[in-house]
Amino acid sequence: MVSNMSPALMLKMKKWGYLLFWLVMIPILPFSALVGRESGTQDYWAWFIYFVVFGIIPILDYIVGKDPSNPDELTEVPALNDEKSYRVFTLLMVPVWFGVLAWSGWVFMHNDYSWFGKLGWIVSIGTIGGVIAINLAHEMIHKDPRLENWAGGLLLASVTYAGFKVEHVRGHHVTVSTPEDASSSRYNQGLYAFLPHAFVHNFINAWRLEKEYLARKGKKNISIHNELIWWYGISFGLAALFGLAFGWQGVLFFFAQSFVASATLEVINYIEHYGLHRRELDNGKYERVTPAHSWNSNYLLTNLALFQLQRHSDHHAYAKRRYQVLRHYEESPQLPGGYASMYVLALFPPLWKKVMNPRVEAYYQGEMDQLFRTGKRVNNIA
Repeated sequence: MVSNMSPALMLKMKKWGYLLFWLVMIPILPFSALVGRESGTQDYWAWFIYFVVFGIIPILDYIVGKDPSNPDELTEVPALNDEKSYRVFTLLMVPVWFGVLAWSGWVFMHNDYSWFGKLGWIVSIGTIGGVIAINLAHEMIHKDPRLENWAGGLLLASVTYAGFKVEHVRGHHVTVSTPEDASSSRYNQGLYAFLPHAFVHNFINAWRLEKEYLARKGKKNISIHNELIWWYGISFGLAALFGLAFGWQGVLFFFAQSFVASATLEVINYIEHYGLHRRELDNGKYERVTPAHSWNSNYLLTNLALFQLQRHSDHHAYAKRRYQVLRHYEESPQLPGGYASMYVLALFPPLWKKVMNPRVEAYYQGEMDQLFRTGKRVNNIA
């Protein structure tokens, strides 16, 4: 529908598109909490947000179509980078999310849900947490200004996933698409084999990387200088506040929505690099990261929802680029749908492999040995 639109016009419209998308999405939260109470169907409506994100949005993605705009590096990118409105909007979403989280805890306790409704509400809010808290944190932790970097840490603390702040930047972006990276799924690896390894490895690796970083600075690991202690401390402080406000069920809600949010992130990680590996060079090292090492998707609607996370190839090639100037690479490996639809597909490994394995095999045609490698040392990065 929008694929034939003028790229220049689309670029102007997208400035407000991010805001417009969330102005439409946020009211769905109170709607799904309030509707059905008179008829006794509130347990089913508790799942409505999850259905919207992974049911309605995938359909709308195909109807709306792909984004025709790609900012010109010389004439458009500098101006877009200087526009503060993009930065202000992401920072404003921080208090919005904390307001949503606190209100959601109140709904969890007072909306007369059965166990089925409570589960649906946890899954729905955790999904929104994955989209707002973790996704926006991902945008911010790559930035140098302390306000943004710390805001990203605070968002991650709200979903008890502080390790991502360290492991993603110092680990994943270094070893992406190599066997050392637990967030890069292997060819023919099912989602449910990927998730446990990703959770455990990334948590442990975050502490290892922080310890090594502090050692290089001549500082002790268990000290006020360890940022993971601070961020996880904030997480447990928030859990305590939920406990004071809502009792043990409030603590349950806080940690349960955190788990759903972090699981949502790891499913997206599974999608972003499935089967793609940096080739081994003659010197035994891996080639440098390029846009060819991430799956790209250019569907407009999900890109607005995720602040262009789907233009993931550009993000990994240039990690500090701001979301509004991320570019689409047609020559990069392309997903057949947006992240929302691919998330649903990933939940069913046989279907996922049927769709994605031929695409991976086509990418590695003539060098299939690249798909079955074992790990090497992390210092084997070119």
